[in-house]
Amino acid sequence: MSPDLALHKALLDHLRADAALAALLGDPPRIHDEPPADADYPLLLFGRAETRPWGGLDGEGLEHALTLTCLSRFDGAEEAKAVVAAVRARLHDAALTLDGHRLVNLRTTYCDVFRAAGGKPTVGVVRIRAVTEAV
Repeated sequence: MSPDLALHKALLDHLRADAALAALLGDPPRIHDEPPADADYPLLLFGRAETRPWGGLDGEGLEHALTLTCLSRFDGAEEAKAVVAAVRARLHDAALTLDGHRLVNLRTTYCDVFRAAGGKPTVGVVRIRAVTEAV
């Protein structure tokens, strides 16, 4: 399995197993790569995923920059802020098991909550940085 896919799967499994996110996003949590046509809100989307070489001990590591986006139709920013906080708490420094790879580091690097053009939905953005190495 590629390191990108192994990380994506581990993140998805880890987020879906969180009771706080299930309370906010439904059970099972509404976490998608693309929003369904008849999506219920709020929901969390896996967005942009960048990967670049990282030296590591053997020069075979990868640095991943991923963006997770919450979409909320709640009247105000409260719901999006709660989802962003729960995602940040769940992922920052999490110890995930990846198929065929080792997670060296997982950090939340940026969070933002803002209104989309036109006022709806409210958008919450969480950016994370992960470093992986082959095992």
